[in-house]
Amino acid sequence: MRFRLIPCGAACAAAIACAAAPAAGAQGPTGPQPAPPTPAIAPPRDVAYPGVIALAVDATDLAHGIFAVRETIPVAGPGPITLFYPKWLPGSHSPGGPIDKLAGLIITAGGKRLSWRRDPVDVYAFHVEVPASVAALDLSFQFLSPVSTLEGRIMMTPDMLSLQWNTVALYPAGYFSRDIMVAPRVTLPAGFTLAGALDPSAAPARRASAAVTAFKPVPFNTLVDSPLIAGRYFRAFDLGAPGPARVRLDVIADRPDELAASGEAIAAHAALVRQAYALFASHHYDHYDFLLSLSDHLGGAGLEHHQSSEDGTIPKYFTDWDKTPAGRDLLAHEYTHSWNGKFRRPADLWTPNFNTPMRDSLLWVYEGQTQYWGYVLAARSGLMTGRETLDAIAATAATYDHRVGRAWRPLEDTTNDPIIAQRRPLSWLSWQRSEDYYSESELVWLDADTLIRQLSGGKRSLDDFARVFFGVDDGAFVTETYDFDDVVKALNAAAPYDWAGFLRQRLEGHGPGAPLDGLARGGYRLIYADTPTPWFESNEKRRKITDLSFSIGLVVGKEGMISDVTWDGPAFRAGLTADAKIVAVNGAAYEDPDDLKDAIKAARGGGAPITLLVEDNKLLRTIAIDYHDGPRYPRLERLPGTPALLDAILAAK
Repeated sequence: MRFRLIPCGAACAAAIACAAAPAAGAQGPTGPQPAPPTPAIAPPRDVAYPGVIALAVDATDLAHGIFAVRETIPVAGPGPITLFYPKWLPGSHSPGGPIDKLAGLIITAGGKRLSWRRDPVDVYAFHVEVPASVAALDLSFQFLSPVSTLEGRIMMTPDMLSLQWNTVALYPAGYFSRDIMVAPRVTLPAGFTLAGALDPSAAPARRASAAVTAFKPVPFNTLVDSPLIAGRYFRAFDLGAPGPARVRLDVIADRPDELAASGEAIAAHAALVRQAYALFASHHYDHYDFLLSLSDHLGGAGLEHHQSSEDGTIPKYFTDWDKTPAGRDLLAHEYTHSWNGKFRRPADLWTPNFNTPMRDSLLWVYEGQTQYWGYVLAARSGLMTGRETLDAIAATAATYDHRVGRAWRPLEDTTNDPIIAQRRPLSWLSWQRSEDYYSESELVWLDADTLIRQLSGGKRSLDDFARVFFGVDDGAFVTETYDFDDVVKALNAAAPYDWAGFLRQRLEGHGPGAPLDGLARGGYRLIYADTPTPWFESNEKRRKITDLSFSIGLVVGKEGMISDVTWDGPAFRAGLTADAKIVAVNGAAYEDPDDLKDAIKAARGGGAPITLLVEDNKLLRTIAIDYHDGPRYPRLERLPGTPALLDAILAAK
């Protein structure tokens, strides 16, 4: 039904005003009224904050995972001040600052305790009244890092820790974060070695039970962008400096033997630096540190920073080097972010401080193209072989070719997912969609790369886009922002085309199927085989799952727990949901995933369904899955008579 507005003349307007006015003798509104406005919070201004904040973090309480904080914030005079706990965190793309883990906040001035009041609307803001004749506020509080994965990422173990400065600092409202100077220092347990992008102001002051490291003062935004890792078992590898700035791989591990990296492995990481420099022909750091943790206990990580990255992976990353190709694109992905995401950043993702809301509309460039370069650079450097990279791309193509949620939700809308879902588990991933702007956009950028090569007769590629778009102002640290039109302009510089239409079709379309034109143009097609590729098996092992998404439509984890069910797939139609536990397969007790794989093979071409006994919410149910097409695992197959552009893309430069 559609409504039509009818012009309202003077008589009509008078009647409306009369109807809206209270009747004679009325006492005004009688229903509920809004609460009064909350205290005003000063908007950020691009002016220098008076003085330097002193921030001291004691990270020695390994047993409890507690970071104890003391902070001194200079003030210009008496009156109200608002202190923020960082909320909107770069790289997370969401309001996920862990304020629930801040505890014990006490504020004093001149030895006297001051009361503080949390803002009733913005709970990340604390209001304080500064008395007369006070030069600084002294704060003490704790950051209670998770002691269980149910609470979040583990950040401290008996042998290592990860310190993200945004978790242990309050800062004054009313200023750009780049205008607030901070002098940080950290106290670490004895025997721990630290690494990070901050420059120490002096050698660590060592005591019997701890060591204190002070760093040179930096702007608050640089501090937040410069985490550190520290561990009992530590090793650093110099990866060289193909440009004018050195790059280092800093590694902490659960055990000393896990630090034993082969020359081949380190050579691949050094090649990553050279290949990235060849791609971007620039750098935007004066030194760069990969902060790599190898642990079953410290939470895994993959978080970009301008001069470093937090990279957490499996303990046997080095010692099982030939057996674990899945996940080797991690460091390449995060390193790419130094150019794409940190130096060049979407205009609506740049904010003046960490409590101004971000907007994520261009994450298909920020994360999606980085996902693409992550695999390309991993292949070019030897972190992954060309075949392993093709197998990884096959898995991505198959996943998004089965992402039925495209029917209602376009790719562009998934850029809102960090704010909507904040990476909480989803019941129906394939229908709800999640942060698909990562890997589906990888396919879009493969499409763009092969199209540029085709349009230019092989003379140009997405490498040329990257060099022009991310390689500007070599050596500069100041972030440069971009918008959709800037992306289109740079693509047109690589090869004239209707790039706006190209991108809009893929960002706003509904399929069916994934954007696979880049595969065909690259000389390959997606097929399904009876056996998984070595990369697929490596990925299953790394994630500790058995992935049957492309056959019966489910993923099984430890002890037969179903972790995902494909929307409208065979398992879905049979009535299965995530978090059900498989008890028996075809009448025999379930022992391991091979039981399920054998049942899929046995049902091929037959008439009898695969029968599962499952425990679901303490109820036992018998499920009959009507599936008879056998095992299906994705891989890429060469298209005869076509140029292998994809092979050329993955070849070292």
